[in-house]
Amino acid sequence: MSTVAPTKLLQQETIEQLDGTQTILSYFAPTEETMQALVKDLFQENWQRIVVGPCVQGAVFEVRFEHEPRLSYLDGYLTVNLGYWHFHLCIGPHQGTPSEELRHKRPVARIAFFEERGRGCAGGQSWGVQMWNGFGEQMVTVFLPNPFLSDAQKILREPQWERLHLWYALREKYLGEPMPVVYKPVDAPDENPFLHGHGA
Repeated sequence: MSTVAPTKLLQQETIEQLDGTQTILSYFAPTEETMQALVKDLFQENWQRIVVGPCVQGAVFEVRFEHEPRLSYLDGYLTVNLGYWHFHLCIGPHQGTPSEELRHKRPVARIAFFEERGRGCAGGQSWGVQMWNGFGEQMVTVFLPNPFLSDAQKILREPQWERLHLWYALREKYLGEPMPVVYKPVDAPDENPFLHGHGA
C-alpha cells in the first residue's frame, strides 16, 4: 500500500435502519493527500477485490473490474478508466466551474468506513467505504472483500474471516487502529447466512 500519515477518527455514528440493520460509520478527513493515497489503495492495488457503485435505498450498483483500470487526475477529478466505460470522482481542489459553491461542494466532503450489521443482504454483513459530496449526496460506495462471498461474488460454504484483512489494513493505515489478532467480529455468525437464502 502507498504511504500516508494516519488521520484521526473524526466521528463514529451508528444508524438504525428501518429493517433493523445497523450501519456503523467511522468518519475521517478527506484531505487531498488522503484521497490520493486511498484511491490508489482501492483502484490500483486492490481493484480485483472490490465492488464499486452507488448504494442507496432501492438501488445498488455492484460493478466489478475485469482488469486493472487506468487512473488519471485532472483539476481535482480522478478518472477510473476501463476502456469501454469509466467514471469520474472529484477528490481534490477543482477550478473548472465559475460557481464558487460548486468548486467547494463537488469534491468529497465526507468519507467513512462503514460496517453493516443485521439481517439484510449477505446476512446484513458488509464492509466498505462511502463518500459524499458537499451537498450531502452519496458519490460512491466501495464494497471491500466479504468473508461470506468470493472475489467473484460467489457464496462461500464456510466464512473466510481472513478476507477482512483489507478492511482492517485500511483502518490501520487511515485511522491508526491496530490490526486485530482475530479477524472475526465478536457478533458475527458462525455460518454463512447466504446458505439459507438471500438475506436470510
